[in-house]
Amino acid sequence: MAESIPSHEHDIIVVGGGAAGLRAAIAVAQADPTLDVAIVSKVYPMRSHTVSAEGGAAGVIKANDSLDAHCLDTISGSDWLADQPAVEAFVQEAPQELLQLEHWGCPWSREPDGSIAVRPFGGMKIERTWYAADKTGFHLLHTLFQTSLKFPSIRRYDEWFVTKLLVADGRCCGITALELRTGVMHLLGAKAVIVCTGGAGRIFPFTTNGAIKTGDGMGLAYRAGVPLKDMEFVQYHPTGLPGTGILITEAARGEGGILVNKDGYRYLQDYGLGPAEPWPRLRAMELGPRDKLSQAFIYERQKHRTLDGPHGDYVLLDVRHLGEEKIDQKIPFVRELARRYVGIDPVHEAIPVRPVVHYMMGGIHTDLDGATPLPGLYAAGEVACVSINGANRLGSNSLSECLVFGLVTDEARRINERYLHKEGGRERIAALRTEMQTAMERGAGIFRDETTLRQTCATLADLRGRMAQLRLEDHSRSFNTELTAAIELEFMVEIAEAIAHSALARTESRGSHQRSDYPRRDDARFLKHTLIYRTDGTPRTDFLTVGITRWPPGERVYGG
Repeated sequence: MAESIPSHEHDIIVVGGGAAGLRAAIAVAQADPTLDVAIVSKVYPMRSHTVSAEGGAAGVIKANDSLDAHCLDTISGSDWLADQPAVEAFVQEAPQELLQLEHWGCPWSREPDGSIAVRPFGGMKIERTWYAADKTGFHLLHTLFQTSLKFPSIRRYDEWFVTKLLVADGRCCGITALELRTGVMHLLGAKAVIVCTGGAGRIFPFTTNGAIKTGDGMGLAYRAGVPLKDMEFVQYHPTGLPGTGILITEAARGEGGILVNKDGYRYLQDYGLGPAEPWPRLRAMELGPRDKLSQAFIYERQKHRTLDGPHGDYVLLDVRHLGEEKIDQKIPFVRELARRYVGIDPVHEAIPVRPVVHYMMGGIHTDLDGATPLPGLYAAGEVACVSINGANRLGSNSLSECLVFGLVTDEARRINERYLHKEGGRERIAALRTEMQTAMERGAGIFRDETTLRQTCATLADLRGRMAQLRLEDHSRSFNTELTAAIELEFMVEIAEAIAHSALARTESRGSHQRSDYPRRDDARFLKHTLIYRTDGTPRTDFLTVGITRWPPGERVYGG
């Protein structure tokens, strides 16, 4: 049986075809054109979720800015949980990366004198966010994809679903992947694997994330014994469209948009985010950090000062004072989204918005070079925690063919027996997914406490057990979307458990993690990263000290 499994050999395998994956592949190809690089993605790269990032990318470029200022904004914004050596390395590299994208063809917006234009962004005390109107992710992804085509050493496997990391002799040496077109399981061997699959927002019911953001990469590493770090920190973006979760970019507030409640009152001034100021001095409140703005929405709802709509409570984002010319120049996509999905023109009406799950601060535990504790395995982008895009210093090791072919045979058998050939299962994918999302929203949302978190953990443990009783109606091989949805759900339930148990273990409030039963930040006990390990039962939790260099913990102050 093992001999019949198709196999492919590469030097490096990159899992994921978004910005992090493409940049990593390009970095390898540039560093050593003799290396054979494979990009394995469950969607065509131009359908990756990077395309939805609208507002911009931060990098020091103006004379009034400095690397230290960018570092301090980032560290303060993280509520002092960021590893400062990693922040310093990131801030140092960011301008060169953005300029490299310029050279590759990314159309950054310009000032009248031809210099790079920057806009203010939440949590940044200085304007340093580069942008391409409000379609930055779209242009960035196009630029990287077109650049990747220049390198003959890069081969793509589009619409291949990675189901398992292969580990032999204590080293990651390849993957198993389901070719969606044929339903055939393949073995891809490599000297190193870089996971760049993005986040896991689909664990929650209301998210900006597309359908593909199901935490596959985190789940692959978690199952291979690699810990996940800081999973309790889930970022809500304060301005999503009710009903759809579609993001209204922070650029709308960066250009001067204001948030008001049902009385037309700029309520953020009540929550330590600065005084209300008349146009054009609209900088402090609406450009506070996303966690603070999302928490302020909950407080407004508790005071019955939000509006009530068919999709729940919401507030209003008002950009009318900017005028039609500026809206069309700086945030044209915001106008398009509001017209298409809400049926209003923001030139004339305020936009209904509410907080929505947007980004996972946690992810696969890596060091500064993107290396995980498992030799041969690296991670970059949203899937990773404390990592750098384009991880290098890749190791090498020969493929242990007998052992790995046995592993891939077991994986093919597991998929067949668990899903395609299973008889008598009574559970349905949609029902389990809804239960998971409901439990996460209720117990692990913007505010959490011990009671709701324990209820969520119990629900997720029950769901994990019920996964064994999934019943699939489609037993075909080619583009079996029901099969991929089942595999994705299995990953999501495990990642949801990691989030809930991490949140239960951190008995303090910090940044996006707000425990109503422990409302204060506790640096004495929790100036640490959370590490969570997969077990056969309840996940195991450990802690890792945060790296502090030049910026000791302090208070987060915005506005005023």
